[in-house]
Parts: sequence; C-alpha cells; structure tokens
Amino acid sequence: MSNLQAEEYKSFEKIKRIREDGTEYWNARELSKVLQYKKWENFAKVIDRAKLACNNSGFKIQDHFPEVRKMVEIGSNTVRELLDYELSRYACYIIVQNGDPRKEVIALGQTYFAIQTRRQEVANYFNQLDEENKRLVIRGDIKQWNQMLLEAAHNAGVITNQEYAEFQNAGYMGLYGGLTVDDIHKRKKLKDKEKILDFMGSTELIANLFRISQTEEKLKKDKIQSCSKATSTHYEVGEKVRKAIEDIGGTMPEDLPTPEKSIKQVEREQIKRLKDKKTKLMLDE
Repeated sequence: MSNLQAEEYKSFEKIKRIREDGTEYWNARELSKVLQYKKWENFAKVIDRAKLACNNSGFKIQDHFPEVRKMVEIGSNTVRELLDYELSRYACYIIVQNGDPRKEVIALGQTYFAIQTRRQEVANYFNQLDEENKRLVIRGDIKQWNQMLLEAAHNAGVITNQEYAEFQNAGYMGLYGGLTVDDIHKRKKLKDKEKILDFMGSTELIANLFRISQTEEKLKKDKIQSCSKATSTHYEVGEKVRKAIEDIGGTMPEDLPTPEKSIKQVEREQIKRLKDKKTKLMLDE
C-alpha cells in the first residue's frame, strides 16, 4: 500500500463515529469533503443514486441513510438548518460505487468500504426485480467493471484516447458480429450524445457485462503487454461470448429490442418516486 493510500484510508477511519450502542456511522457532509466534493449539491446527487441502488438491492433506505438536521451558523447571529445523513458502512460503499470514477480517492474508498457479500445480496434479490430495476442494477455493475477494464487495458499498453477507442470498438465488434460502435449507435437510432449502454435491456446488458469482466480478467491473467494484443483479446472475448449465446440458442445482441427509456430516464423517474413517497409519508404523519 502506498503512503497516499494509507493516508486516505486513515481519513476514512478518522471521520468514523460510534454510537452509544456500538454501531458505526459516517456523517455525509464529512464524507463529501474526504471524497473531494467541493459542492454539497453535487454530492447530494450521488447520495440519491446510492439510495436508489440500496432500494433496488432490497434494503430499507432509512436503515442505511437516516437523515439528521443540524443548526449551523452562517454569519453573525444567523443560523440555518442543514440536512445531513448518518451513513452506514454499506451506504458509504454504494456512495463510492456511484461516485466520480475519475477521482483516485473514490477508487480508494471503494476498497475501504468493500463489502464482500454485496454481489450475493444483489443476486438474491435480482430475480425479484422488474425489467427497469434489473437494467439499473446491471448498468451500475458495468460502470465499475468498465473502470477496472480501463485500468487493465492501460496496464497492457492501451494508452492514448485513440487506442482506447479502438480497444472498446473491438470488443463490441466481437460481440455484435462485426458491428462497430457507430453501427450499433445507428441501429438503435440514438442521438449523438446518447450512450449505447444506456439503451440496452437487461439481457443485452448482461452479455456486455460478461464481455467486459472476462476481458479484464484475461488481460491480467495472461499479463498482456501490447496495445494490439489487448485489442485483439477484447475482440476474441466478445466473439466467444457471442458464440456462447449462439450455442444456447439465444438472441444475438444486435437483434434484441432497444428500450424506449434510457437508463438515465429510468433513474430520474425512480429517484423522483422515492422522493415523492417520502413526502407523502411525512404528510400522512
């Protein structure tokens, strides 16, 4: 572990608090500073996504994100009430899973708050989810695996933006029978800034998750050290995933229907429903 990692781990430990009953928690506003969010508004959006992930995993939001209100001085003789949360370790874990992956401290936070049973917990509830929630769960996993794949590809020699674009394109081409990223984008009739992964159903997302995770593992296991080899490996893994789908009589990914709603739209709608539900409960009280 590097000195930087050790210091960051200490910073997470330093802000941990213990209740009288021995349970631990982290104040959200303190955590936001450790995770280098300058504006609370930006961190609050991450918390909203984490709440949604918590709900979709079958846990009660109030058990992991209990709200607290604090009175703070913002000027001479002026006091304002601020919203905060007493976050469980699990809440912190899914917050860093939904944080800005470009921040090194986020990656360190993911390690610090790692919960080994999370994937099993998600699996236990997965089959009970409707299609929209399945998409949200898998898309969240893909985001994290893509970051791991990016690191593995970089270590294998994929350095420039152009090389990484070609590397990504190769994986899609293998899985989609030669179709490029642009081809898939056009086939789904997406707008310029819309992401392919945001317009996949759960079956198509699972195929891509398998492509991504298996490529990441193979790059590391085979200790690949050239950009061209890494790119061809991504293609080969995609091609093998396609062959597996064919062998079991499944539908090829390019022939699967494109959902009407993007993942981002589904996420916004669900967050709004959660907030509306909370408001109604408060009014009922």
